[in-house]
Amino acid sequence: MTLAAASVLAGRLGLSAIPVFIVAGIILGPSPGFPEIVEPSEGTELLARLGIVLLLFFLGLEFSLGRLTAARRMVIVGGLVDLVINGGLGIIVGVALLGPGPEAILLAGLIYISSSGIVTRALFDLRRLADDETDLVLGILVFEDLAVALFLGVAAALATGESVGGLEVAATAGLALGFVVAFLLVGRWAHHLFDRIGPRLDREQLLLGALAIAIGGGALGEAAGLSEAVGALLAGILLSGSEVRDQIEQNLLGLRDFAAAIFFFAFGLEVDLSQAGDAAPWLLLAVPVAVVGKLVAGYVAGRATGFTKRQSVNVGSAIVARGEFTIILANLAAAGVALDATFREQVSPFAGLFVLVTAVVGVVFMRESRRIGRLVFPTRAARRESRR
Repeated sequence: MTLAAASVLAGRLGLSAIPVFIVAGIILGPSPGFPEIVEPSEGTELLARLGIVLLLFFLGLEFSLGRLTAARRMVIVGGLVDLVINGGLGIIVGVALLGPGPEAILLAGLIYISSSGIVTRALFDLRRLADDETDLVLGILVFEDLAVALFLGVAAALATGESVGGLEVAATAGLALGFVVAFLLVGRWAHHLFDRIGPRLDREQLLLGALAIAIGGGALGEAAGLSEAVGALLAGILLSGSEVRDQIEQNLLGLRDFAAAIFFFAFGLEVDLSQAGDAAPWLLLAVPVAVVGKLVAGYVAGRATGFTKRQSVNVGSAIVARGEFTIILANLAAAGVALDATFREQVSPFAGLFVLVTAVVGVVFMRESRRIGRLVFPTRAARRESRR
């Protein structure tokens, strides 16, 4: 009932439902100052994880193997531009707040990575999937997920004070890339198999089969050292070229929206506003840098891959929001026995508020990006008109 009311409110306000779901979670959750009506549980966590898996699975359904292969240059160029700019800015912010050390590197990781879940849901809500520049957004997200798979291993070692070996990092990178390549190779013939089996299944069997593939892909991605989000995305791409794709989308659409709403609501349950005062100095520096860094990185990546100035503004606006990986890294850092005690106490509340602010700002930027593009880069006719 709460989520339905939040969705109606978002519609009346002309907003995406994402920030409204998050705020509803904060108000109804255990954060001090509000009545604790809903407590985080294993059930909400399970549904939240299902929401991420289904969001990325649906995104994969929209991107055929041919479309993703054609976008490989965008994955590499866009991902590297994003890594250099936002990873570099993250290091600068980390050193400025904490001084040189493992804490600064971990904070850089928190600041660098965008949210696949929030960006994907916003792409659906704002009907941006058919835009040409969305391929570049997807490429950056895929690159970030591969990068964070490597970073998680490094972060775990830094948090426990263990040395980080180059061979271990290289092995993790090889496994991650091998997993992606193997999935894409299987995808070249898998749709033929689905085309033969799919039409013989009734509605229930097709729904359960698609769920099994989505969740199984997520589990395989996690087992390979990647995120379950990447695994689910690749599972969706496997089915994107099949004749039953439209049926799968129709059957799973309601479940996807429900589970995704739970994901954002459950995230709000984890945000502790009582720590806002302690996290304020970090937020005042990190938020502006993080927002501007993504806008610049998206614009530079867009121009470098041949998009117009306005399309490049859309790319930068789409990758502002941070989310689930920032929370995962913060929890890892908070448990790090080798890290500074003050850093361990503040990193989780900082991450929760950082994600909340960037999620809201990111969704607003994304919704208004076309208007911003027209204002910043007006047409010649508009410039002539303004001079009169």
